[in-house]
Amino acid sequence: MGNSALIVIDMINAYDHPDAELLVPSVRAALPQLTRLIDRARTEGVPVIYANDNFGEWRSHHGEIIEKTLAGKNAELVEPILPDDDSLFVVKARHSIFYETPLSYLLSQLGADHVVLCGQVTEQCVLYSALDAHIRQLRVTVPKDAVAHIHEDLAEAALRMMERNMSAAVRTAETVAF
Repeated sequence: MGNSALIVIDMINAYDHPDAELLVPSVRAALPQLTRLIDRARTEGVPVIYANDNFGEWRSHHGEIIEKTLAGKNAELVEPILPDDDSLFVVKARHSIFYETPLSYLLSQLGADHVVLCGQVTEQCVLYSALDAHIRQLRVTVPKDAVAHIHEDLAEAALRMMERNMSAAVRTAETVAF
């Protein structure tokens, strides 16, 4: 077994997009498990990497993204899972955490061969990131109770696809092994 990294996908979010009303209830449900998972990774010395959209703000960096979300109406969804001083941050512009980002290089520098993907949206960014991780021959784990969805039926199908087609370990956050 090699090294793991916990990747928190798109959770630094102002929720001011068209699907936010559908997404927010799922985020609220996943937040306690997500918070505990991040805390456990930090305690166990597992690198925590935030991979986050820049929301089309091409001058933004992670500090600006965090400031914008904390000023939004759903800051309580962001505050419990904010990056700490040891967290790493990768800004992305598309669905996959790997597309046109330095994440592959970062993971290789960390010696990571296993990624635990949590965050949002299960049927979009989490799914595409799991596929790209699988293509890169990384082991993938997805804690099904620490990911949020817009459409529950599509999220369930996405989790089945990740498990069946990408050999992802789909389990509860509590049972994730780093």
